[in-house]
Amino acid sequence: MSEYSNKEADTDDEHMCLNTRNEKEQEDTSHNSLENITSLQVTEPPPPPFDPIKRMKEGFNYFKVNEFNKNPSYYRKLAEKPEPKFLIFACSDSRVCPATILNLRPGEAFMTLNIANMVPAFNQLRYCEVGAVIRYVVLTYKVEAIVVIGHTRCGGIERLMSIPSGQTKPRDFVDDWVTIGQPAKAKVLAKNPKATGEELRTLVEKESVMNSLGNLLSYPYVKAGVTSKKLKLIGGYYDFVRGNFDILGSKS
Repeated sequence: MSEYSNKEADTDDEHMCLNTRNEKEQEDTSHNSLENITSLQVTEPPPPPFDPIKRMKEGFNYFKVNEFNKNPSYYRKLAEKPEPKFLIFACSDSRVCPATILNLRPGEAFMTLNIANMVPAFNQLRYCEVGAVIRYVVLTYKVEAIVVIGHTRCGGIERLMSIPSGQTKPRDFVDDWVTIGQPAKAKVLAKNPKATGEELRTLVEKESVMNSLGNLLSYPYVKAGVTSKKLKLIGGYYDFVRGNFDILGSKS
């Protein structure tokens, strides 16, 4: 074999060794990078514990700087005499905030929240807190509209759906409360015998709003306001999955 051939073979061997070494170095580098990333992920400090007082202070400071301080005349007038136009019944669900979803400013609405945004029929022996709110707001502030807002994926309505038909003895506070919507449940089941799951719950959520509007008319001061056309009853439905708000109906 010639000297040239020997040199060529040696060169090829050197190239092979060099390529093998480079591949090994790349593998080591990739492995080290992966170890570094894993190490960073493992050693990342946990988030600080929730501080409710800090969150409230930050929230109020933002409101004061961006709203209160920029509208001094509005808040001076509001301090002297509130004149709300709405009484709103909405759900206690943290995903449903009427002031936010309807862009209401302080002073525009008197609000009351409860499980499944229900309004019971007039009863001087039960649900006195609801009756007190309605009487006070309608007669004192003479609001122009009472709004009941239902919403998607309501836990209270889901609880209502889980109560067996014919059960007469409530199991706890929640069961006792949500049975206010029993007429709505019965009506939907009668009209939609094949509906199930989310479809059925959505139908009951909406019908429950209409049931509450009907119950509002059992309060004498509400009925008087509606009869004189000074008060409107409005049903709304907030779909926080799709980002929609619909008017279900009104009584005026």
